[in-house]
Amino acid sequence: MLLGALLIGLPGGLVALVLLWTGDFSPKLQWTLTLFVVGFWLVLAVSLRQRVVRPLQTISNLLAALREGDYSIRAHTPPAPGDTLAEIGFEINALERTLRDQRLGAVEATALFRRVIDVIDVAIFAFDQDEVLRLVNRAGETLMARSSEQLLGRSATDLALNDCLAGDSPRTVQIDFPGKSSRWGVRRSTFREGGRPHQLLALADLSQALREEERQAWQRLVRVLGHELNNSLAPIKSTANSLATILASDPRPSDWESDVRLGLNVINSRTDSLNRFVQAYARLARLPRPKLEDFALAPLVRRVAKLEDRVQIAVEAGPSLRLRADPTQLEQLLINLLRNAADAVAETGGGVRVGWSRNNDKVQLWVQDDGPGLASSANLFVPFFTTKPHGTGIGLVLCRQIAEGHGGSLSLRNRADGPGCEARLELPA
Repeated sequence: MLLGALLIGLPGGLVALVLLWTGDFSPKLQWTLTLFVVGFWLVLAVSLRQRVVRPLQTISNLLAALREGDYSIRAHTPPAPGDTLAEIGFEINALERTLRDQRLGAVEATALFRRVIDVIDVAIFAFDQDEVLRLVNRAGETLMARSSEQLLGRSATDLALNDCLAGDSPRTVQIDFPGKSSRWGVRRSTFREGGRPHQLLALADLSQALREEERQAWQRLVRVLGHELNNSLAPIKSTANSLATILASDPRPSDWESDVRLGLNVINSRTDSLNRFVQAYARLARLPRPKLEDFALAPLVRRVAKLEDRVQIAVEAGPSLRLRADPTQLEQLLINLLRNAADAVAETGGGVRVGWSRNNDKVQLWVQDDGPGLASSANLFVPFFTTKPHGTGIGLVLCRQIAEGHGGSLSLRNRADGPGCEARLELPA
């Protein structure tokens, strides 16, 4: 800047000095004017340099303070019309206020986040890409029976959490920790900090919830079993007492043989019904894990649709899809759904349709009927609950277990576009 200012004034200064020293002037005047011209030239150059450099130094100091996170330094020069450097200082002050507000918000959000994770009773651990612990909440400290100072910086292997960082998520596992032994719900997610990937691990104690759910399941099961057993044992007991009375009478009635034969038939019928009920329960309890294999969906649906001979099943073909699932279990599921649909249209004389479609990463298989629809959906998936005279009450429960075993879901609802019901199976594509 100084050199540029000197070069700007150099032509005029040289012309003035040449005219001064070649003119008819006294030496004293020549030296006086020479010193004045040169001095004035240098003073203007230095002044111009200072006028530009000093604001730039101020701006540099402000930016350095912002980089260090110090928002207490501000430029006090108000912007004047046409003063670009002063306008830059004004904008830096505005930037400082924005950064200060953002930093304050980030600090408050971080403080709130730490307070929340310390309050919740779910153990939370954050590991970096090398599986080194970088964050733990109070529940995690309690679980490990150590303070955060003793835990941070240790690897997942040292903390016996390496198995939780692998495998399916979410899932339920039984793990013995120094602070507690229980069944834990394991969930993982990923996030980035400083551009580097991290894993967030959450361990929730499921023992109390599982015990409560188990207790309710046992209550429902005992209630259903008791109801079914009473329905079978009560007539058996009554018939046996009647037969004992007939055989103990003297003389016996003339038709006592036919009464005994009839009573024994009643006992045999009820024991057969009770045996079917027990077999149905055993079948539900022994459902194996699905054996996954690749197969085309369309041939399976068409094959199962031909098995129902009471009504013509219309197959509305969707896109060509292949699934990785257990074809035997899916066949059983689809057979049950089509059988229920055929039972429903037997009352109304309507039709049954089956089809499939794909929605992003999900395959949806649906069965529609033109039956009377569902009077209530509250007990559809309650084991052994049935509205059919000879039903077992396990068909839909078995279907839902098969769907959930494949990572999918099964739902039933009344159709919105007409009478009847729609069963919709959703599976991973």
